[in-house]
Amino acid sequence: MHHAGFTDPAGPQAGIRVGTPEYRQMRRALFLGGFATFSLLYCVQPLLPLYSHEWQVAPAQASTVLSAATGGLALTLILASAVSDRLGRRGLMAGAVLLASLLGLACSMAAGLAQLVWLRALEGIVLAGLPAVAMAYVSEEMEPRGLATAMGLYIAGSAFGGMSGRIATAWLAELWDWRSAMAAQALLSLGIGLVFWKSLPASRAFRPRPLRLDALRAGLRLHLSDAGLPWLYALAFLLMGCFVSLYNYLGYRLAGAPFGFGAGWIGTLSVFYVSGMLGSGWTGRLTARYGVQRVIMVMTLLMLAGLLATLSEALPLLLAGVALATFGYFGAHAGASAWVGRRAREARGLASALYLSAYYAGSSLLGSVSGLVWHLDGWSAVVALLATLLAGCLLIAWRLRRLAASEA
Repeated sequence: MHHAGFTDPAGPQAGIRVGTPEYRQMRRALFLGGFATFSLLYCVQPLLPLYSHEWQVAPAQASTVLSAATGGLALTLILASAVSDRLGRRGLMAGAVLLASLLGLACSMAAGLAQLVWLRALEGIVLAGLPAVAMAYVSEEMEPRGLATAMGLYIAGSAFGGMSGRIATAWLAELWDWRSAMAAQALLSLGIGLVFWKSLPASRAFRPRPLRLDALRAGLRLHLSDAGLPWLYALAFLLMGCFVSLYNYLGYRLAGAPFGFGAGWIGTLSVFYVSGMLGSGWTGRLTARYGVQRVIMVMTLLMLAGLLATLSEALPLLLAGVALATFGYFGAHAGASAWVGRRAREARGLASALYLSAYYAGSSLLGSVSGLVWHLDGWSAVVALLATLLAGCLLIAWRLRRLAASEA
């Protein structure tokens, strides 16, 4: 689901071949690496009401436990990618999963909210080591015809990890407590990290490159002066901010009257990510037929319609709204990220890294800022703010129609 690369490695002519034992090892490692990374990152989301209860803090304050990690990731993605050009891919990826797992274990022993937030920020910074360089590693080591399958497994592992990490941690917190749940998640990720380290084939095609700041500056100037890319980065910031906010504060709505959900059932809402995966899958086919700009518009409208349906007191309608909003979000995100890849003619790895940095910055900043309106009118106030931000997404998508026409 999430990957970046600072450089644009041209894969080797004869890399790891499809069907060989090394290929099977790489597939397993990439799935497990994506799983561990995103289960560690997002496992705290259904626990936010428990933090509020334990430390008597408002939803916006509790949400900083997630925002600190996604903010750390956003800030470090480009740097981690550049460092890997100099120091290598495999060690950075394995080290990221193992060290982040140990930090996750430390999080379960945090003495207070402030300590937990700082530990989570460090965890996010460390975790950047895998998504920042996974694509570059695969492109260098894999023969070209195996690239799509290998990256597909990494993305599937990321999505499955993000979903199952939330669900498992939430139910363990309900059965025991949030500290035990986070410790169990960290120990599982540590075990997965060791298998990842052992399974990931050694880098053979990697050649160290000097860190060239002038090339980085030139790439940044190129992408940020483009007619379309900055708008697509703004779209990533707003879409991800709205989506994370939906799941951050929906837990508070469902924990209160008239629903009274416990942590386990709040975490189980992540099963709607399956509808999101369908949205991502259909986006490619719809884009080929109708064009990416129209697909982003329609998917954003579906996300808005789903968000408004969550205002209902009727649980079936509310849950259908969550599923629809998730479907729309994943579809719009898939369209926007593919458009970035197509739009960037040079330094594509950097263009992708900028998109992901904007994406996680939206998760971090809007994911907490949107909670500040909770005290005004609870869930209704959050929905009003998110609907306004999604209207901004629609305006951006509308503005990009001329760009889409010029590319056709």
